[in-house]
Amino acid sequence: MYELHFAVPFAGAILNSINTRLNAATISVILRHGESKLVFVDCVSRSLILDAISLLPLETQRPILVLITDDSVRPISSEEFLDTYEGLVAKGDPNFQWIRPKSEWDPMILSYTSGTTSSPKGVVHCHRGAFLMAVDSLVDWAVPKQPVYLWTLNMFHTSGWSYPWGMAAVGGTNICVRKFNAATVFNLIERHGVTHMCAAPVVLNMLTNSPREKPLGSPVRVLTAGSPPPAAVLQRTEALGFVVSHGYGLTEVIGVVISCAWKPGWNLLPATERARLKARQGVRTAGLAEMDVVDPDSGKPVNHDGSTLGEVVVRGGCVMLGYLKDPEANSKCFKNGWFYTGDVGVMHPDGYLEIKDRSKDVIISGGENLSSVEVESVLYSNPAINEAAVVARPDDMWGETPCAFVSLREGLEKKPTEKEMIEYCRARLPHFMVPKTVVFKGDLPKTSTGKIQKHVLRKEAKDMGSLKHSRL
Repeated sequence: MYELHFAVPFAGAILNSINTRLNAATISVILRHGESKLVFVDCVSRSLILDAISLLPLETQRPILVLITDDSVRPISSEEFLDTYEGLVAKGDPNFQWIRPKSEWDPMILSYTSGTTSSPKGVVHCHRGAFLMAVDSLVDWAVPKQPVYLWTLNMFHTSGWSYPWGMAAVGGTNICVRKFNAATVFNLIERHGVTHMCAAPVVLNMLTNSPREKPLGSPVRVLTAGSPPPAAVLQRTEALGFVVSHGYGLTEVIGVVISCAWKPGWNLLPATERARLKARQGVRTAGLAEMDVVDPDSGKPVNHDGSTLGEVVVRGGCVMLGYLKDPEANSKCFKNGWFYTGDVGVMHPDGYLEIKDRSKDVIISGGENLSSVEVESVLYSNPAINEAAVVARPDDMWGETPCAFVSLREGLEKKPTEKEMIEYCRARLPHFMVPKTVVFKGDLPKTSTGKIQKHVLRKEAKDMGSLKHSRL
């Protein structure tokens, strides 16, 4: 996978890294929509890709398949595949001159969004954008020469936030694993002297909920992004010896473009305050031209007061060329030179952005807009909570009120009740933000990239019916 991040563009083709956690039906849609001609298939995903291809319409041309094998899995002989990866490489021309793009704006990458609420959209990036973000990712994180990088972030996830190319540029060592496991990660860190890794907040939560209590022998720098990390999770992660940097990005900008630039004076603050500041997304990186929070209707910047909500907008050379074959989606997200992200946030007086929610996740209760992320952050501060997600539930008095879905940490001697969780939130939040319903679940539903599927929970909350209140 790492080699193909270079080989495919060198051959003048478009790189489309497909999420291996998707089901066959979704992969079939992606193969057809992207018009894939050649697919490299890891032997572990052999059955998955064959099922996906069987679902293609009869009139659709079947892509050529090449099988990737390794020492841990026996080679699979099959007429379905043209060759193995190593076999194909052995037949290659060692004097091949890579095909340079005619323009830096030529397409290079096709990445599909996770499709949490609809069919995945194909995001097209050019050579210029990939180069900008590869360099920008190194500069902003201050990556030194010859780091040891552990791939806990999937390379199919926004091209690994541009670090496949970034690590090559600084002569890094890449430690790759097929599947995340907390014990394996800690073992690899100590065995190989890992210095850097990227991880979504859900991975940080899994690391901090593992049985390990002993801090790391040497600090490991972790870059987290993907969704707003709860301050409590950040605090627990750093207690294990990780040095966490926090940023904001999305598939449409091919990496982290807003970074919580750390000020030395903040090191003197209490741990809880440091974690709160680090949970903010931050300021734009050098690779992004502009960033702001605007009123979605007027397009005017909101007050930089840390409380006025608006939509996050960005522009610059790292922004995608557009969604493949989707002019309607492009017209909605590109306005007056800005890309509208769909994320709701505030700008603090010091110029730091803080994401509050996705626009579709904002809860309007009694005319008040409230952030589900803010409520979730309070829930995560409770030591009994493993995961939390807050959505709107219909309410016959307030229109809608917060409904919390939570999973509990393993090994609890006493499990909290719904009333206790509501009281816990009431002591820490304004009254209108306190969940009126708390649902305990074994596991929360997640997308193939580990994000909690709020649309599934919204439907569950809606199916509960409107919350009734006694009227005097």
